[in-house]
Amino acid sequence: MACRTAPSNPGGSLHALPPFRIFDIGAHKRRFDAGDAAPIAASDPSIIERLTMNTSTPKASPLARIALAFALVLGLFAVGSLVVPGQAQALEVTQCTAAPNEDGGNQILGGAETRITWRGQAAEDESVSSIVLTMPEGLQFDADGVKVTGLDELDRVELNAQITIPGDGTMHIDFPEPAPAGLSFLVETYGATFPTEGGTFTVSTQITDADGTVSDLGPSSEIQVAGLSKSEQLSSWLEDQEWVQAWNSNRFLHMFFDPTLIVTSIPSVAQGWVTALGIVIIAFPLAIVVGFLLALLRMSKLLPLRAIASLYVNIVRGTPMFLQIYIAFFGLPLLGVNVDNFALGCIVMALNSCAYLCEIFRAGIQSINKGQFEAARSLGMSAPQTMLSVIIPQAFRNVIPTMTNELITLYKDTSLLAAVGIMETVMYAKTITAATGNITPYIVAALFYLVVTLPMTAITRRMETGSTKKSSKKGKGLFGKSSSSDKGSWTPATDGTSTKLEVKQPDYF
Repeated sequence: MACRTAPSNPGGSLHALPPFRIFDIGAHKRRFDAGDAAPIAASDPSIIERLTMNTSTPKASPLARIALAFALVLGLFAVGSLVVPGQAQALEVTQCTAAPNEDGGNQILGGAETRITWRGQAAEDESVSSIVLTMPEGLQFDADGVKVTGLDELDRVELNAQITIPGDGTMHIDFPEPAPAGLSFLVETYGATFPTEGGTFTVSTQITDADGTVSDLGPSSEIQVAGLSKSEQLSSWLEDQEWVQAWNSNRFLHMFFDPTLIVTSIPSVAQGWVTALGIVIIAFPLAIVVGFLLALLRMSKLLPLRAIASLYVNIVRGTPMFLQIYIAFFGLPLLGVNVDNFALGCIVMALNSCAYLCEIFRAGIQSINKGQFEAARSLGMSAPQTMLSVIIPQAFRNVIPTMTNELITLYKDTSLLAAVGIMETVMYAKTITAATGNITPYIVAALFYLVVTLPMTAITRRMETGSTKKSSKKGKGLFGKSSSSDKGSWTPATDGTSTKLEVKQPDYF
């Protein structure tokens, strides 16, 4: 690059100025960098100063260059976004789900009818003329069960959609006139049945705008479908049987004894039955221990102990168990005491049953002849030894039938825990009934109760009968004759001739 410099003119005379000197500053720069600055200084010292100033300027770092390049790219993108017009957004699939169809559960089962819900939202400037839904492979559905609704925020829009199902697994929804822009579409498919084996399914969507533009939106979110269990497969098979259809044609039989619901309710209700048995197995032994201690307190010679036991027994026996359950389950949380529902259910059932067992044990102990207690004491046994070795074994043997009745009552009372949400027999039946609108699950629950109560009732009856026979044998003398009723007895005269008592001696031979 060529430059011209002129020396200063102190006199200010224009004619005194020497001619301009032309030199190549690039050549001077190369000499200066090579270390040959003497000729340059001789010609003009100001050039050395300028070259030194240029070489002292720092160069930009690589990081600064990258930042500068990044800022340049952002600027170009911003300018491009202002210049190039934005494209309209395509319809967005906001929901694609299936309704749970499990009796008393929340699973989606294959082989049983369900409802598929598809929802899409068009862009504000997008008008849709048709929607094509590619349904899952193996899905059974028909056009009569499809309902299409347009929604403009909270207002319904009449679309008069025409639905066709070619048979290739797709559903074509055509609108006679393009739908208003920005509309939300709701497509509900009732009576749809997924394959029996279950699996993971999706619904693909393709839309056509008012201008004829076709957009493929791809698959929706996945729908998890569980396979049918053995009982559900049996229920599906029963639905196709003519005798079941004839049976269910009767309203009463269908409402209370639907065979298809019986086979599907048994597995669910059985889970609650196991819970009820677990409560009884834990609560009844606990009630026996507490009830026996209360019985000893009620027979104590100390008035305070008798008063405490009597007060507890009278309060528990004088109030409904349902009320006691409510007080425990809703009162304790208000005090900040949180107990597991199953454990609290066992405790409430045990505390209620022990009040009744207290009276059973007290009656059994007091039924033992006082002479046995005196005889044991006369043999040198202490009072505790007499009670443990002589009185209590006989008392327990006598009250076993009554205790069995209390066990049956406790088992049936577990149904009250359904009111506080414990998933026992009745609660499972209630859940299935709420889902199906049929009373059959309650009948199944009743059968589970009878499976336990009927055998236990028969056992109790046999024990009572055996106890009665043993008591009658003890009252008979030698050769089956009564020894207690004849000895020292008297018989009034029946002919009116004498009113004297006749003492008869027992005749053993």
